[in-house]
Amino acid sequence: MANVIKKHSISYELAQKMVNASVAKARELGVTENITVLDDGGNLKAFGRMDGAPILSIEMAQNKAYTALFGVPTQDFFDFIQGDPSLLAGIPTLPRVAAWGGGFPIKVNGEVVGAIGLSGAPTLQNDIDCARAALALVADAAPTK
Repeated sequence: MANVIKKHSISYELAQKMVNASVAKARELGVTENITVLDDGGNLKAFGRMDGAPILSIEMAQNKAYTALFGVPTQDFFDFIQGDPSLLAGIPTLPRVAAWGGGFPIKVNGEVVGAIGLSGAPTLQNDIDCARAALALVADAAPTK
């Protein structure tokens, strides 16, 4: 079967635990969040919308997770494109791309198995902190920022 590859993807159980960990951190911080977990193909695996989380932030959370499937946190992605005017002008116009903090790849043994994106809190740092609480559940998912 030389034409078939084996890949890994996040399980529903882990995805749901990550949503729950994000919600717990958001409650601790006194903020509300929309939390999206995608599988490695960009398909919705788990989602949570806390009471009071902004409706417009639902799509933002999904787009942050989708963008993180590039394999880097969305903040790092922004830092990369901001130095090139053509990338900065073009990439943010692509559907489902969000070049600001709050999205992280979920990696296991260096392989991207999914992504998480959060949006809705008053600051990007809140989104990042809540995502980090979820990533702590994954052994090899230590974000750099």
